[in-house]
Amino acid sequence: MIELTQEFGFDAAHYLNAGAEENRRLHGHSFYVEVTLRGEPDPKKGWLRDLGEVKAALDAIRASLDHSLLNEVEGLGAPTLENLARYIFARARAALPETARVRIRRPSYGQSCAYEEA
Repeated sequence: MIELTQEFGFDAAHYLNAGAEENRRLHGHSFYVEVTLRGEPDPKKGWLRDLGEVKAALDAIRASLDHSLLNEVEGLGAPTLENLARYIFARARAALPETARVRIRRPSYGQSCAYEEA
């Protein structure tokens, strides 16, 4: 079994309707996302997935989030790390069925969240 991981980053703003007062104000973060594919490489090609295809699929997800107000992203729900991980996983899995895990990080806060289906 092979795991292949591609990372991308984006910057976005959001606010939360719950929690600490500072989270209720509009603010932004830099996010870093790792999308991991899992499976057996094609015996003829020698790869799990063409890395150009992986990059193209993830670039489309990145474009939907980068420099946006996350509260306005259709289908995301409350813009928490948990919901972002699920949102990215669903879109990655639709384009890349080998998607096994998504990990999203906010290094400035020392926080991360991973999502994978059992």
